[in-house]
Amino acid sequence: MVDLPQPIVGTKGANIVGPRNPEVEAQNPDILIPPLTDNGGIPNLKFPFAMAHNRLEDGGWAREVTCREMGTLKELAIVNMRLPPGVVREMHWHKEAEWAYVLQGRVRFYLIDDQRRTLVEDLGPGDLWLAPAGFPHAIQGLEEGTEFVLVFNDGNFSENQTLLVTELFAHTPREVLAKNFGVPESAFNGIPSHEKYIFRQPVPGPIEEVRKELGAVEFTDKYVFRASELAPTKYPGGATTVVDCKNFEVTNLAALFIDLEPGGMREIHWHPDADEIQYYISGKARMTVFDAVNNARTFDYVAGDVGYVPKTLAHYIENTGDEPVRVLNVFHTAEYRDVSLNNWLALTPPALVKGHLDIGDPLMKSLRATRQPVVKG
Repeated sequence: MVDLPQPIVGTKGANIVGPRNPEVEAQNPDILIPPLTDNGGIPNLKFPFAMAHNRLEDGGWAREVTCREMGTLKELAIVNMRLPPGVVREMHWHKEAEWAYVLQGRVRFYLIDDQRRTLVEDLGPGDLWLAPAGFPHAIQGLEEGTEFVLVFNDGNFSENQTLLVTELFAHTPREVLAKNFGVPESAFNGIPSHEKYIFRQPVPGPIEEVRKELGAVEFTDKYVFRASELAPTKYPGGATTVVDCKNFEVTNLAALFIDLEPGGMREIHWHPDADEIQYYISGKARMTVFDAVNNARTFDYVAGDVGYVPKTLAHYIENTGDEPVRVLNVFHTAEYRDVSLNNWLALTPPALVKGHLDIGDPLMKSLRATRQPVVKG
């Protein structure tokens, strides 16, 4: 029998003699045996998509992590969706803004805005779209299908409560529909009586043909951003990429993409004005979150996990594995901002820092006033 780790550190703790779940414990070593610096009552800030209910539909699926799955998600929620070739996410709109990141495959995104401009764009891995609240849109898998994540600016959002074109037609009196479109009521005899949500369709034709079929409409591409073509900013230990209203003008959700080499770390920092939701794409990582008063808790993450950090709480993200970590960070604000612990100390008079922390020259000389969000292990 394999010896399992026991929650014992020195004279603290004791062995577990009751039932165990070794697989879950193995993914959460800092929960089983917390660092001695952990203290107090930070709420849960991790939820795996693997534990989220999966809604299976005609040809695809969707699952979500909202405040119902993780109570700390107040300002943001996240959805993971799969659309094989041709499969459509029904024409719909939201009360919330929808920010999207393409994980795999290729996808066609359709949208119209309040100025009657039309968007039809094909996107690939690493690309983004933003559907503002109230703007109708649809999503369709191309030849190889697609998988993506969607972030919404309300933790109480649910993918099961969107405004759907099929339901709008089904719940509007036929005489009203007839008057609205100037056709006889019989024109609506075939409309579905229930939502389609996700359903099969043929793979759409070449994008030029689809646009041509729409005729003399005004096209726009302002609601998509080809982040896959954006060069990351490299640092010792990894790299970061910022996408916010400075380079993607329409977005009201800022994003930071973080790549960490083994041993690399997103330095200790906090965000002064926005909650942060995280989606781990690859690798293994850990994060400690600090809050007043004397509260700190460490969480472990693997690919497919969702993390969350409320605004102003200090934290880091450390690559604890032997493979690169890639994590998406999306913020409930249009413009990305952070405060670095290292920069704060470096930009404060040395005597004041020494007086607070009782430290000497070795640490003081290592402080830097320049931006370096990633540090090397």
